[in-house]
Amino acid sequence: MPRCEDVLIDEHLRELAARLQGPARLKSDLLTEARHGLLDAVEAYRERGVPPTEAQRRAVVEFGSPSQLLPSWQAELAVGALRGLSLRMLAIAGVGVVAGDLTWQGSSWSGGPRPPAVYLLLSTSVEWIWMGSLLLAVAGLLVVAASARSPRPSLAVAQRAVGIALTGMLGLGMLTGCALFTWSLDLWDAALRWPPMIIGAVLAGGAYFSLTRAARGWLLASHRPLSRVAR
Repeated sequence: MPRCEDVLIDEHLRELAARLQGPARLKSDLLTEARHGLLDAVEAYRERGVPPTEAQRRAVVEFGSPSQLLPSWQAELAVGALRGLSLRMLAIAGVGVVAGDLTWQGSSWSGGPRPPAVYLLLSTSVEWIWMGSLLLAVAGLLVVAASARSPRPSLAVAQRAVGIALTGMLGLGMLTGCALFTWSLDLWDAALRWPPMIIGAVLAGGAYFSLTRAARGWLLASHRPLSRVAR
C-alpha cells in the first residue's frame, strides 16, 4: 500500500499507464523506472527541507507532463511490440519453411494422381508466404536494432512499413493456409485421419493465434491515437 506522501506520484504514474499501449513487461519496466526516478527526486527535495507534498509536486513537474513523456514512451513500446512480432514470426515461419512438407510425406495418397494445377500453385504460394514472412521478420529485427542506436525519422517509417508487411503476410498466410487445408480434406478423405496432418493443423492453429495476438499488440502500440497520447 503506498504511503500518503506517495499519492501524487502514484496518480501521475496511473495517468501515464492508462494512456500507454504496448508489451506489458516493457510498459511495467518504464513505469517502474519512472517511479524510482520520481522517488529519488522527492527524496532529494526532502533533504533540502521541502515539505512532502511540495516535494512531490516539484518532482512531478520536473519529471514532465504526459504530453511531454508519452510520445517517446509510446514510440518505445511500439518498437518493443515490433520486436516481439518479428521474433514470433521468425520462429514460426522458420518452422513452417522447414517442416511444412512433413505433413504429407508417407501419406497414403502421396503416390496417387497429381492434384489440380491450381492446388499445386496454392501449395507453392503457402511456402513462399512463409519464406517471405521469415525474411520480413529478419528485416524487422534489423530495423529494431538500428532504432536502438539512432532515433532517425526514416527508421520510424521503416518500422511501420515492416510491421504492416508482417501483419499483411500473416493475414495472407492464414487465408491461404486454411484454404489449402480445406481443399486437401476435400481431395483426400484420408487426410483427416493422417496423424501428421492433424498435428500440423493443431500446431498451425496455435501459431496463427500467437501471431495474431502479437500483430494486434503491434497495431495497438504503433497506431495509438496521438490526440489521446499527448493530451
